[in-house]
Amino acid sequence: MKVGFISLGCSKNLVVTEEMIGLFKKHGYTIVNDEKEAEVLIINTCGFIDSAKQEGIDTILEMANYKKENCKYLIVTGCLVERYIEELEKELPEVDLFIPINNYDELWQKIDNLVNNKQTVDKLSFHNRVISTGDTMAYLKIAEGCSNYCTFCAIPYIQGKYISREYEDILLEAKELAEKGISELVVIAQDTTKYGTDLYGKSRLAELLGDLSKIEGIKWIRFLYSYPENITDELINVVKNNEKICNYFDIPIQHINDRVLKLMNRKSDGDSIRKLVKKIRKEIPDVIIRTTLIVGFPTETHEEFLELYEFVKEAKFDRLGAFSYSREEGTAASKIVNQIDDKIKEERKNIIMELQQDISKEKMKEKIGKTYNVIIENMSDDGEYFIGRSYMDVPSEDGVIYVDYDDSIFINDYLDVLIYDGTEYDLYAKIIKK
Repeated sequence: MKVGFISLGCSKNLVVTEEMIGLFKKHGYTIVNDEKEAEVLIINTCGFIDSAKQEGIDTILEMANYKKENCKYLIVTGCLVERYIEELEKELPEVDLFIPINNYDELWQKIDNLVNNKQTVDKLSFHNRVISTGDTMAYLKIAEGCSNYCTFCAIPYIQGKYISREYEDILLEAKELAEKGISELVVIAQDTTKYGTDLYGKSRLAELLGDLSKIEGIKWIRFLYSYPENITDELINVVKNNEKICNYFDIPIQHINDRVLKLMNRKSDGDSIRKLVKKIRKEIPDVIIRTTLIVGFPTETHEEFLELYEFVKEAKFDRLGAFSYSREEGTAASKIVNQIDDKIKEERKNIIMELQQDISKEKMKEKIGKTYNVIIENMSDDGEYFIGRSYMDVPSEDGVIYVDYDDSIFINDYLDVLIYDGTEYDLYAKIIKK
């Protein structure tokens, strides 16, 4: 049978989808990219915030239309199912099977029973994983769940407490990925800096990054979602001194005002965040720092928002995403009485993003005349440019580098380029001939 997959939400969800694809391939199914061809359609959903929930529902309804044509079975998995399975079963009779996260160990038995009236025992495994992010880059998930309990976030209630993977298990998967030709690893978890604290009594992220860099064939390593309070001197030094580890810190600070941070149940305060940013830049001058912010958190005053605005202006983050607070049922923040009006939240988000656009434009201009090593991943539709990334660019999150067409360039090449122009988020370059 032909099977099609749709993966919604974060990169951690995508890794699960890739393992699902591998499980179907192992059992002889044909994987198709066109939903019109699929006899089985599987949607792996996100349930993090309202917009993600709506996207999940819309996608389910859209895919249900194909049941009138070729699709025989519509299966829905993921965070949305874990959070709302009873409501979904009542409201969406078009779906043949819902599988919540906590039932993933029985996933294949349930699917086999539905499709073949059998119950073959098998489980998701990284050994069978089919990489969907190209020939050279793969995500490497090092933990499940979260135990931070930020008051705005539903993830601990959906995915459970933070559980680190075994150290050797991670290294084994990384070696298998390298043997398949993967040269860039993007290390992910809900909080990568917490890796190992539950299993080994201390964070082992810095040590893990060092051991990953010893794997033959791996050229670039980056890690995402590092909480500011857990970024240690050891971690900064391993980034500073290891050529394979990208000089890139992704630090979701969410706010800078002390009162708001405390209400969010964040462990950092404004002063420690400011000092951390300065310290990282002092130790690693060419570092790229990315952050995310939440505006319109319940009770956030105009003055507190202005403090955040002034901090963004002062810190000049290389990459920044601002999000309007989303009121998520079951979270502590949803119970706070003074919720901010949606219009005000949207205005504040736009103000921050307009400021960041100017900062980003300034940052891009500073790159003109500099040389960078890039991985070539694609070609522009008009054929005039190859599309690449440098250590400064997280796949699917940040901008790209457009490299002038040259017949000596091939997809998946690593090569040196000279930057000659830039926009707010992207750069233009030409190859440096040797």
